[in-house]
Amino acid sequence: MKKTEYERYCELRDKYGYKDSDVAKGSGVSKSTFSDWKAGRYAPKTDKMVKIASFLGVSVEYLTTGEEKENETYYLNEETAKMAQAIFENKELRGLFDTAKDSTPEDIQTVHSMLLALKRKERGDID
Repeated sequence: MKKTEYERYCELRDKYGYKDSDVAKGSGVSKSTFSDWKAGRYAPKTDKMVKIASFLGVSVEYLTTGEEKENETYYLNEETAKMAQAIFENKELRGLFDTAKDSTPEDIQTVHSMLLALKRKERGDID
């Protein structure tokens, strides 16, 4: 049985441990869009699908059909693509990202503050 767009979305959302509210916040798409989509009132328009797919790290093609096109970019902008490539190429960053993606926002903020403090210490900018 072929999956619907919403079923593919749910599968990806669940794979990464997100709730609809997480995807809404991260993608900039309103929570009501997800409610309407779930209820079958309508599917998100293309611009919203681009944002949702980008947040989930897949192409719009995959989200809508379940298939990937070759050489299709997954990112909304060049800066995001560069960050993703840097994470991919750096084992330590990849490990940090992998650990952080399952962490709470509060834990991520704590680690971020700790890293900033270490950088200040390295530069001799100790308070």
